Amino acid sequence: MCDVTADLHAELALARSVREVAEFVDAEGWDRPPQIFALVPTGDLVAAEPGLVDQLDQGAEYTPVAQEPFPEDITGGSWALDEFLATTTWPPSVSGCLLVQEIVILPPDAETALDEALAPLLADPDAADEAARTAAAEHPGRREARLFAAVLRGGTSLCLLQVRPDEDAESDDFGDLDLRTYPGLAPNVVEALRHTLD
Repeated sequence: MCDVTADLHAELALARSVREVAEFVDAEGWDRPPQIFALVPTGDLVAAEPGLVDQLDQGAEYTPVAQEPFPEDITGGSWALDEFLATTTWPPSVSGCLLVQEIVILPPDAETALDEALAPLLADPDAADEAARTAAAEHPGRREARLFAAVLRGGTSLCLLQVRPDEDAESDDFGDLDLRTYPGLAPNVVEALRHTLD
């Protein structure tokens, strides 16, 4: 298989895993803590656990396996999450991992407000982080979203965003998930996840 074909295959397999996790998480509802999944080759999982054969999607390259909940002091975007990921490692049987966390997104014009809140606090990372959170929480244009960040050992990565629907929007329980991506989305999260696979 040539490199281009192999890269495309890895991208499609990873996208399928992210989609599966997005559907699972969406069914659980909002206001959930961060969650991490191991991406295990489906064939290896069936070989190790033949009793699961009827529960797994045999056409999927990888099966997402939910891990134990994060410790209670871990919240999305906090220093604690960075520290937790810095001490996380995976066995060779895990081909990749996927992190889901709820975040706040702001419109482009919010940068000025954040700069003003952070400028006097840059010498104290904890204070700067708290000020950024407060400014984001109080910004009138804020939106809540879920970030799905996934990486494979071979280097393939994918980040998708699901914006939380407005409460007054009509509910479509059977509608398609609105997953979006943007250039350069969450590079620090992707890098932190890559290090867990080293």
